[in-house]
Order: sequence, then structure tokens, then C-alpha cells
Amino acid sequence: MQYLLMIYSEETRWNQMSDSERQQGVAAYQAYTESLRKAGALVGANRLQHTGTATTVRLVDGKPQVLDGPYSDSKEQLAGYYLIDVPNLDAAITWASRCPGAAHGLLEVRPVWVASPDARYTA
Repeated sequence: MQYLLMIYSEETRWNQMSDSERQQGVAAYQAYTESLRKAGALVGANRLQHTGTATTVRLVDGKPQVLDGPYSDSKEQLAGYYLIDVPNLDAAITWASRCPGAAHGLLEVRPVWVASPDARYTA
């Protein structure tokens, strides 16, 4: 089953770290990603750009309303994600607890809704 591990952290924290701390952080994420890859659990992963680059879109009376910035203004922002394929929620939680992001923020673990192969969607 696929799970999305969403990493939430304070995006300003990175700039407050020393060069050595940043290098350690990058190395920790590289090692974690490689562990997922070797276990055959990694489907995909990406780091997101800062929330200042976000655009929020919603429909109001059937017309798009476009706003600069993220959907919510909070202490911790969605910083990146891992899409993993593991047998169950317990395995997903185990992987989430090993993610470096769990030490300085939080991870939301959510199962992915997988449509049946015969489902038809139109754009």
C-alpha cells in the first residue's frame, strides 16, 4: 500500500543553522532516502520550495480566485514528502519515525487513495 509521508517544519530554521548543521542535515536525508531505496519502499520524494513561492487557487461562484502564498499560515510548513510503498500503516509509521524531519518537525502519514485500474477519469 502506498503512503505519503509529509514533512512539516519551520522553513526559517534552515537559515538559522550553521554550515556544519546543514551539511549534517543533507547527509541525514541522503542516507534516509538511500535506505528507502534499498528496501524497495521508495516511490518518489521531493523537497518543496519555500511557501513564499506558493499560489493558492479556489473556485468562488465558479470562478478561480488566485492568491499568492500558501493555503494556511502556520508555524510549520509543508517542506517536502516521500511517497512510499509498504505493507501497512505500522511499516509506514516506522519509516516516518526514521525520517530526519521527525527530529525537527513532524511527519503526517496518509494512505494514498489508489483508484481501481478500470476507473475512468476525465479532465
